[in-house]
Amino acid sequence: MELVVGASNTTMRSLLGKLGGLLAQEYALMSGVRGDVQYINDELASMQAFLRDLSTAPDRHDNRLKDWMKQIRDMGYDIEDCIDDFAHRIPRDPSSDFKCLFIRTRFYELRTWWPRRNIASKIAELKVRAQQIGKRRRRYGVDNPINLNNGPLVRAVTYEIAEHQLTGHQLIVTKEPVGVTADMKKLEDWLDLDKPVEMCDKERIVLSIAGFGGVGKTTIAMALYQNARDKFDCRASVTVSQNYDQGAVLRMILKQVKPHESDPNIEGRSHSELMEELKTYLAEKRYLLLIDDIWSAQTWENIRKCLPHNDKKGSRVIVTTRFQAVGSAACSRRAEINFLHSVDFLSDEESKKLFDQSVSESNNNIGSEKELPPEDVWKICRGLPLAIVTMAGIVASNPRKSIKDWKEACNSLFPELMPSLTLDGVTRILDYCYNDLPADLRTCSLYLSIFPKGSKISRKRFTRRLIAEGFVSEKQGLSDEEVAETYFNQLIKRKIIRPVEHSSNGKIKSFQVHDMVLEYIVSKSSEENFITVVGGHWLVPMPTNKIRRLSVQSSGSEHGNSTKHMNLSQVRSLTMFRSLDQLHFHSFNNGILQVLDLEGCKGLKEKHLNDMCRMLVLKYLSLRQTDISKIPSKIAKLEYLETLDLRETNVTELPKSAGQLKRIINIFGGNKSSRKGLKLPQEVLSCFASLHL
Repeated sequence: MELVVGASNTTMRSLLGKLGGLLAQEYALMSGVRGDVQYINDELASMQAFLRDLSTAPDRHDNRLKDWMKQIRDMGYDIEDCIDDFAHRIPRDPSSDFKCLFIRTRFYELRTWWPRRNIASKIAELKVRAQQIGKRRRRYGVDNPINLNNGPLVRAVTYEIAEHQLTGHQLIVTKEPVGVTADMKKLEDWLDLDKPVEMCDKERIVLSIAGFGGVGKTTIAMALYQNARDKFDCRASVTVSQNYDQGAVLRMILKQVKPHESDPNIEGRSHSELMEELKTYLAEKRYLLLIDDIWSAQTWENIRKCLPHNDKKGSRVIVTTRFQAVGSAACSRRAEINFLHSVDFLSDEESKKLFDQSVSESNNNIGSEKELPPEDVWKICRGLPLAIVTMAGIVASNPRKSIKDWKEACNSLFPELMPSLTLDGVTRILDYCYNDLPADLRTCSLYLSIFPKGSKISRKRFTRRLIAEGFVSEKQGLSDEEVAETYFNQLIKRKIIRPVEHSSNGKIKSFQVHDMVLEYIVSKSSEENFITVVGGHWLVPMPTNKIRRLSVQSSGSEHGNSTKHMNLSQVRSLTMFRSLDQLHFHSFNNGILQVLDLEGCKGLKEKHLNDMCRMLVLKYLSLRQTDISKIPSKIAKLEYLETLDLRETNVTELPKSAGQLKRIINIFGGNKSSRKGLKLPQEVLSCFASLHL
């Protein structure tokens, strides 16, 4: 199915709740408006049912249906903006206070006349718009989706407490990549891991690992890097990709090779200054660099020029690329000592081993006695590890599917004979995996496009943000935190994300998304206008309509002004990576911005903090790893704030006015490097009823 419906369905459900709340406010609406709101509420309820049918329809949809779907989504966003924008401008109605009720009611009506008149006008316009969308559907013959009760995507999805408790604790076991034992031995010999430093080749040597996307290049390279890192004076691992910022790459390398030499001015350095600093520092070091996913020979040449010309310490550089020509170019200068290694597809034996291992991991090594799917499932993957692991996740998540069902699924994926797996074939498999997800999990998977390629993502940061965005709610006896954890565990089980670190209690601490999976998710997210990515690793077309969630992933000279000509007045969620220099908060609508995540950003100043205190409906605020040292007393204005993250900052105390944050649930503080905690005044502590410390 080409149409993305998970995010839209979740948005519609949230919107219906807000409309119901608006109808429940007896005095909030002007005379005659209540009928319009009720009409919009009923119309959207029918549209939500339509969306649910779309999510279970196995047929592919035409452009007319996709465009109509887009109109529903955009109207839903505009209605939600309207409600949120006016909600904080209309104070609580006086119906709960019966003392002098008549006088209070009249005073309330006069005081709120203007905002209520505004919302009445907008609601009237939105009602007409809803009517036009319905008429347009009939005029252009948009058909209802065919819902087949025995379709492969139709199933009752339940998240039981037992499953939540079972999958909540998973130990991460580091395994050697399947099927590359001989390759690893050859490449480790190339790195001279077992030889003393004085016996190693004194020249810097480049290893190029080339192969089809998803074949395991990065897995092999990272295994080599981890095994060899302690043999070198310094090391760094960076991801480049199709769309990259060279200044950002150099800064990332410098921060890793000089981990104990913090430079507060590194963000403001020019490219030439960064290049000279890196050359000078590495000139007398034996270093190991991993440059992952280079897309062009010119990109490698630009990076090579930033490294010392003469290396007599025996340094090593590992390069991965999807293109043989690029791999050859990286090795061309010293072909007699440089090495080009091509990663091939797995054999049938290795493929089956990886498939069985992946299914077992997803099932937590339980249920091995169940009937296994036919060989067609892993054989259609043609030895591509990414495809094998992805299909294994689907198999583990569909234990009741029969062998006949799996054969039909394989035939529908690849009806033609295919000697090898192409990029189109990988996309088909990822499509099948995505369409197999329940609507809520589709939304969670789309939300992964917030984060840059190659980044280690905190599990708690991800789940708390899902809650703040309204994508998670209590169900079946589970709290919203437990439901978010369950969704996360489902993404792990389905191999959409993979764990990389765990805490001492056995729970996953951080995870990553495979490059090709993330590329697919970013594309889907862009298609639905769910998240707009600026300065990411891939060339994504800028949206022609309103931006709802914005992720700014680069701030170098090449991408710094990417938001300059964008309309940011409808942004509800903003995530910044690196510097704030090119972003102006006055471009945003303070009445609807709910999530602001500035973790690790540089350039945060007092004026930015004052701007944040005007974001009246903000629910999630992360200033972690920023340079701030004081929180203004105006933070008390953020009456909807639920999560405040101040870890690894210089903030040591909250102002007394923070006691007015009645909805706060999570406050995080303290700095490990300075060994200072966050002090909460006694009068503040006594005001927090539901605080999680």
